Amino acid sequence: MPVTPRTPRPHANDACLLDCSLPTAWAGAAQWRILETHFALGHHFLATWAAWRADPLRPTVLHFIAIAPQPTNLPELVRTVQQNPDLLPLAESLAAQAWGLLPGIHRLGFEAGRVLLTLCVGDAQRLLREEHWRVDTVLASDTTQLQNADGAKALARHCERGAHLVGPAVGVEARAALEQAGFVIASAPAEPAEPGKAALLRAVFQPRWEPRVRTTGFNRAAPIRVARCAVIGCGIAGASVAASLARRGWQVQVLDAGSGPAAGASGLPVGLFAPHLSPDDNVFSRVSRAGARATLEQGARVLQAGADWQPGGVLERRPAGNPGLPAGWAESLGTDWSTTANGEQLRAAGLPENSDACWHQRAGWVRPARLVARLLDAPGIRLHTHSRVSQLHRIQAHGEGLWQLRDAGGALLAEAELVVLAAGPASNALAQSLGLAPLPLDAVRGQLSWGVQKGGMALPPFPVNGKGALVGQVPGPNEQLAWHAGSTFERGRTELPPEPQEQQAAHQVNLANLQQLLPDAARQLAPSFAADAPGLQAWSGVRCTSPDRLPIVGPLAADRLPGLWVSTAMGARGLTRAILCGELLAARLHGEPLPMEERLARAMGTERLEK
Repeated sequence: MPVTPRTPRPHANDACLLDCSLPTAWAGAAQWRILETHFALGHHFLATWAAWRADPLRPTVLHFIAIAPQPTNLPELVRTVQQNPDLLPLAESLAAQAWGLLPGIHRLGFEAGRVLLTLCVGDAQRLLREEHWRVDTVLASDTTQLQNADGAKALARHCERGAHLVGPAVGVEARAALEQAGFVIASAPAEPAEPGKAALLRAVFQPRWEPRVRTTGFNRAAPIRVARCAVIGCGIAGASVAASLARRGWQVQVLDAGSGPAAGASGLPVGLFAPHLSPDDNVFSRVSRAGARATLEQGARVLQAGADWQPGGVLERRPAGNPGLPAGWAESLGTDWSTTANGEQLRAAGLPENSDACWHQRAGWVRPARLVARLLDAPGIRLHTHSRVSQLHRIQAHGEGLWQLRDAGGALLAEAELVVLAAGPASNALAQSLGLAPLPLDAVRGQLSWGVQKGGMALPPFPVNGKGALVGQVPGPNEQLAWHAGSTFERGRTELPPEPQEQQAAHQVNLANLQQLLPDAARQLAPSFAADAPGLQAWSGVRCTSPDRLPIVGPLAADRLPGLWVSTAMGARGLTRAILCGELLAARLHGEPLPMEERLARAMGTERLEK
């Protein structure tokens, strides 16, 4: 991309950036990635963000990776910038998102997903050893890890050739360690761009050897040309992938056999997103929190509270004696996520005060079809309905690989350099048509019961889940409130619509589960479940799950069929997972910082299926 020459005008807060050649260095770039070794209060991030906003030649996407041994003192950060009109609104936006920062990696998104803060809470040496980032700039706010050869080498392996490093001046031993790791250091400590500050270390990563980089697998370093993508499937999984890629400049076509978006399982009238609990805080639970955070950030950006969604919390009934909270949770920032339900919450649900239940503060209900529609309503995305893809062909055109998507009659539907399968169980037919082994996908039919909430009903003011779920107080047709109960889990059943007798049986299953979940609400709703009750409505769809209950995201047969990816198997937690999976797929494709720890991403990767 051609860049107009210019003389950069220093932003009032970007002295630290000028010390490492920003914003000049990032002019016209598709992405720029910065690593800060000690986040402290976050001032460098705010200054970088402010400089990005002020720069007409800013990169399309700005990644800022920050290591924080302890969670940031956000009230103190806001207090320190009270008199700065440029930074105060940014600090307030950061503070609004930076909750629940348990040890691990947290992705916070700003500017419609174009400024991404990857906040890594934990030991810097461990994080630098375990994660695989590729960065253009290093702000070495903490030089502890530069004091020996191993620390300098650990930092160097995250640097692109030509990456600038800036930090406090260091001693002879640290300079020698940096030079041994491939950094070329300025001959003398530099005077800082900001008067009154200590002398600075400035270095550029220019090793005499060719560094080893990953060109395949997780966090691939080989550049990929942003071009055209065809997403097959227009549910929440496909729409999330489309939105994530379009933000990065892709031209995305979404093809679906249905008559409109969310024609399949994502057409559920209302669904829940919520974190999962486990006493050992396992992979499933950690992925669910990363997903819930992604859904909250995206929902706040595109949905209308009270109409499209309500992120006001969810009560979860737990098995007797099994609260599910990890040990020490009550004394940690885990309480920002989930706590033992209090008496007021139990009474509002019509439950005895000795009931085993948890309150998920960062959870709520969503109308999935509206979320899908909002995700697709973005520049660079085109939806093609009534477009059933039956054939995939990879051809060579103009010296590069190209995918052709055709219908059953051979008519060309689309051409693209990248194809993403996001069609749930139907993804397998396309994969197998290319000679690939079938993905381990299970089809699970679900049936939901719902109706208009009658006057005088005292249903819980928030969703309740456990074995089954009840979501009441949802705006329904003609401005009436509606309740929703269910849904069933019918493994191996894919017939739609269900037969009338199957539908009636599903209503009774949903009522039976409701009687266990919320006896008081079940008594109020029991007449509505009668076979001859007017107004009882049903919805049915087919979910897609995997044997280990985790999504499947990543490339398929990358060596033989480059440009073929998949995002599927969201199960019953699509609203918690799909947006995260869209970002994970985009990050892997571009070699970006992952939106979670790499070990969690690997647990969802297609590579696990090859073992």
